[in-house]
Amino acid sequence: MMDKELMSSIEIMEDDHAVINRMLLVIRDMCCGILEGAGIVPEDHRQIIDFCRKFADEHHHGKEEKFLFPEMVERLGKVAENLVTHGMLVEHDLGRARVLGWETALNEYEKDLKTEHKLDVITEAMGYAHQLHMHTEKEDNVVYPFALRSLPKEVIEGIDRKTLEFEAKQKAAGVPEKYHAILDAMEKKYLRS
Repeated sequence: MMDKELMSSIEIMEDDHAVINRMLLVIRDMCCGILEGAGIVPEDHRQIIDFCRKFADEHHHGKEEKFLFPEMVERLGKVAENLVTHGMLVEHDLGRARVLGWETALNEYEKDLKTEHKLDVITEAMGYAHQLHMHTEKEDNVVYPFALRSLPKEVIEGIDRKTLEFEAKQKAAGVPEKYHAILDAMEKKYLRS
């Protein structure tokens, strides 16, 4: 992994995607294990849910929603309005709903270890993982290249500056390290290949 201070905002966001997609593979393998008879370990699910909320959403989506997307909507017209407001932001909200559904299913499973609740945990976790994977692919291959092609250089430089300031504050608060450690632990425990 490159030093964030040497990266552009888009490179930082793409790097976040690589980290997030590693966790999405963990979720998939964890769910496969459950289907094959492994038990649900609620604490592990709660750590991954925390990762989804604090790293994928607040840390990563926060940069997009505060710095990149507003500039795109303000400066790039109807195409950006449709792509961002009616696309990416809606998908962010859908991801939040999936995580809430996953947590709710997990709470129900802990109260009553019924197969139906186990199915709901798997359904919500995999729904989130699938949706977010498709979302990151769209941003990497469509949204970010469009922004880089279309936004003026000085606007990109401003986004870069704000993103680096945000990253420095997050690093000082220990956010990336905490969630990378959770990812590493979950990969060791659940990743199959």
